[in-house]
Amino acid sequence: MEMEKRNEADIEVIHSWSAPRSLSTSLMYSFAQRDDMEVLDEPLYANFLRVTGVERPYREELLSKMDSDGNKVVKEIIFGPGQKKYRYCKHIAKQRLPGLTDELLKKGKHFILIRNPLNILPSFEKVVAPSFLELGLASLVSVYSELCELGKPPHIIDATALQENPEAALRGLCEDLNIPFQASMLKWEAGPKSVDGIWAPWWYNRVHNSTGFAPPRKYPSPFPSSLYDLLEQSLPFYNMLRHHELKRSYFIKSPHPKLPNSANEKLLVWVGNDIVPRESAKVSVFDSVVQGGDAVWEGIRVYSGKIFKLEEHLDRLFDSAKALAFRNMPSREEVKEAIFKTLIRNGMFDNAHIRLTLTRGKKVTSGMNPSLNLYGCTLIVLAEWKPPVYDNARGITLVTATTRRNSPNNLDSKIHHNNLLNNILAKIEGNNAKADDALMLDKDGYVSETNATNIFLVKKGCIVTPHTDNCLPGITRATIMELAIKENLVVDERRVSLSEFHTADEVWTTGTLGELSPVIRVDGRMVGDGRIGPVTQRMQKAYMKFTAESGVPIPTYQEC
Repeated sequence: MEMEKRNEADIEVIHSWSAPRSLSTSLMYSFAQRDDMEVLDEPLYANFLRVTGVERPYREELLSKMDSDGNKVVKEIIFGPGQKKYRYCKHIAKQRLPGLTDELLKKGKHFILIRNPLNILPSFEKVVAPSFLELGLASLVSVYSELCELGKPPHIIDATALQENPEAALRGLCEDLNIPFQASMLKWEAGPKSVDGIWAPWWYNRVHNSTGFAPPRKYPSPFPSSLYDLLEQSLPFYNMLRHHELKRSYFIKSPHPKLPNSANEKLLVWVGNDIVPRESAKVSVFDSVVQGGDAVWEGIRVYSGKIFKLEEHLDRLFDSAKALAFRNMPSREEVKEAIFKTLIRNGMFDNAHIRLTLTRGKKVTSGMNPSLNLYGCTLIVLAEWKPPVYDNARGITLVTATTRRNSPNNLDSKIHHNNLLNNILAKIEGNNAKADDALMLDKDGYVSETNATNIFLVKKGCIVTPHTDNCLPGITRATIMELAIKENLVVDERRVSLSEFHTADEVWTTGTLGELSPVIRVDGRMVGDGRIGPVTQRMQKAYMKFTAESGVPIPTYQEC
């Protein structure tokens, strides 16, 4: 006896949106195995052919056998009565044309299936000539955006997840669609299916030979160079959707850690000549900073609508670039404008930190030789919401590293370069010792600086700091020395041994990122009485006052 038909209100429609050759037919077969599901294979295909006039080998047959009135199909077929609890509609995104009713997106549950065009394109031309329009990734992005505007952001699943772990991927998808998973979804019989569209003989040969989701090929076929331009056009759309893919442990291999400051999730970053979103802020694999850490950088702070010591930082940036013989650099004014525009775009006028980087630029081929850099330098302006990185109210601890600070005999630390392995190795030692930072000695065993900052001590009221033969002459360091003299304090710049820091009355570090940070313990030895000393507090107040009063104003900023 035929099962009684369900009313429109009773049947729940699940819409699958994809581009061609995205495993969409395999997924349709998977859902067709359920005992509570009926399936429709591209119900809007005839409407697409009628409206666009696109040629297909099966065009006339399809138009004669399928209803080509799109709105009628939506009303009477997609959302019409049915015999099962659920109806699965496989849609190709480009078939959603202007003139179709909004009900198509407003009703039912939606998800998007994506696949890397690198894997789609080589097999595409077996039926039709590949083109950006035929691939339909732009239409897929449009579906995603419109569903988001309707307050129905669709779930996104990458075809690779189905291939690598079908059960986990299907369980996750069913969970997000709020339907029970059925084990029957993992297997189907080989051969044509009753749910196949008329076009199946032209497109479905491979899936007809399957009985489930096949794992991805270990080694892919060579990619046709004739499709390279189309790949370049398509990848940004795929990557945009992939960024919003389901963030579940059974889909992703790499972690998505929590950011130290969630406000930095939606940053705008200057890269090259453009401002781009955080996830698009990338440089070429041929860039010198990737090839050999060949770049210079500055850390700069923003206080109350002003950029502190901007001119001094730019002086050092260009001095470092000149020392490394950079060519085709942006002008000083161009760098300043990039900084201003980045801060303004992000609305950053206070409590922000800028990581300013100038690389030697992109190479024409991989290699160390600077003569391969023919594109000009790459400028990066990364501004973040970032308070001082150390606990300047309670103090920090240091441990002496075995890694020695670079000598000018090897690589002059006065060049503020991006090859920071010397500092990183010392920082690893500090991390392993559970210290906040690591103290670094020079080649003769005298204290140079920490892995990230300059360092000062106070003994009997006199301020002492190592000279800069083997360390960076920090801008914050110079500022503190100037302020100390204004405070009528004695500053002695000389060689300083490690034992002098062990027996100091007070110790602090200086740097743009951390400002002035009290040190309460060095190599397990308490500094003074373990509390922040009077000279340190005095210098903290003087520095705080100075940063509030100084700096280059950011255009358009108006103080409230």
